[in-house]
This record gives sequence, C-alpha cells and structure tokens, in this order.
Amino acid sequence: MYQVIYSADYLDTKPSVSYFDFFEEMQDYLLEEVQRRVDWTVQHSSYQVSEEDLKSFEEIEWTLIQILEGENVKEMKTINPSIF
Repeated sequence: MYQVIYSADYLDTKPSVSYFDFFEEMQDYLLEEVQRRVDWTVQHSSYQVSEEDLKSFEEIEWTLIQILEGENVKEMKTINPSIF
C-alpha cells in the first residue's frame, strides 16, 4: 500500500492525501498530477516560460510530494520520490 501526500505549497496545512494498492497506480497518478500542475502554472504565467523554467517548475512540484509505503497505514514509512 502506498500513501501519497501532495501539498499545494510548503505551508499547506491540508494537503491532498491519496492511497494506492499498486506502485504503478501511484506512479501514473503522480506523473499525471505533476504534469497537470506544471501545465496550470505555465498557462497562468504572465511571462514567457523557458525550458529551464519548466524544469524548475517540475522540480518544485516533486519537492511537495511525500510518499509512504507499508502493509497498512500504521506501518508506513517514507520513501524517496526521486524513484521517478
């Protein structure tokens, strides 16, 4: 079982929490959600966005994610999102 905690920003007191039974489900969710949030940032930017900016936006999104893994909620331990 995997638990994903995805904050909107570093001070988010009510982050999005999702549970997945399979690693592939979690991976698909994270890749889609990171892309969705980066796309939103680009679409709402009042400035021209460079490739370097895009990479920076994506890196910031990955820092807002915490992934826990375990047999049940009480036994979950944090794993590093850099596995993606």
